[in-house]
Amino acid sequence: KQWYQRRVAITAGGSMDKSCKVWDCRSGQCLETLYGHTDEVLDISFDHRGKQLLSVSADATARVFDVGSYKCLATFVGHEREISKGTFNPSGKRVATASSDKTVRIWDINSGKCLQTLEGHSDEVFSCQFNYSGDMLISGSKDNTCRLWKDANSGKLAGAL
Repeated sequence: KQWYQRRVAITAGGSMDKSCKVWDCRSGQCLETLYGHTDEVLDISFDHRGKQLLSVSADATARVFDVGSYKCLATFVGHEREISKGTFNPSGKRVATASSDKTVRIWDINSGKCLQTLEGHSDEVFSCQFNYSGDMLISGSKDNTCRLWKDANSGKLAGAL
């Protein structure tokens, strides 16, 4: 059975050993160790249904895993430097990744392709998050600005704070 059908409360963490571990919160048991990155894992994020897990790494890649089978569904390659943050859009069909290459990228999970590269920050981007409807995205950077992207799919900048 899938973990969410068994009503297991889980959490996950990334590690300097290049892996992600999925844990049962009630028993403290490690349910699975996920491999594939070639450098430390810097961030982990679940989709809003808890069925997919996104990991991002200093190896400049991101991976989406199915939580029920622990299989890698997609690997995203395209950033030039480490990825510090990743997040799912509300539908769970796309992810955004923030990188020290000064960009945010929007990825399609099914195809594994980069749909959009959001450029405008002058230093590394360390945070990104979709709004509740998924049509806007905010990014935060070491350049001391936040940028609000009006249409995350088109890359139109709504403003900088």
